Amino acid sequence: MATEWNYQIRLTLTAEAAKKFREVPADPKFSELNSVLGNHGAALKCQFDAFSEYVSEAEREGQENYALYQWTKDTIEDAEKKSKYLRSFTVYVLEEQIYSAALAEPLEHDLKSLKSSEFILGISKYDTNPAKNPQMPAKYRT
Repeated sequence: MATEWNYQIRLTLTAEAAKKFREVPADPKFSELNSVLGNHGAALKCQFDAFSEYVSEAEREGQENYALYQWTKDTIEDAEKKSKYLRSFTVYVLEEQIYSAALAEPLEHDLKSLKSSEFILGISKYDTNPAKNPQMPAKYRT
């Protein structure tokens, strides 16, 4: 019996578009993208912002309850990784960062119809299969 994985879609934007989207997501430049997202009950979240929020929450609530705290903090403090994650956006559907194939596949299809856009550099779909996802480096495991 096959396992049904859940999915996450991410967009990579140009540095200029990523900065603009973080500042003014309703800018007319993004109207077609926002229309597609809206049709799917979806929204974009900058991965750098999500990581920063996680670190801030851990520092506020107690780092011992946040297993990925140090790894995430080191990531956002690394200039090269910061640059990468400032351009990477997770697509949330119905406020969830992972969702079924029934939601992911039509969304991915519609987003790919925008691929010719001058500011979308890439569209990726990831599944929740642990064998395909990065594991925490040994130096962060307790």
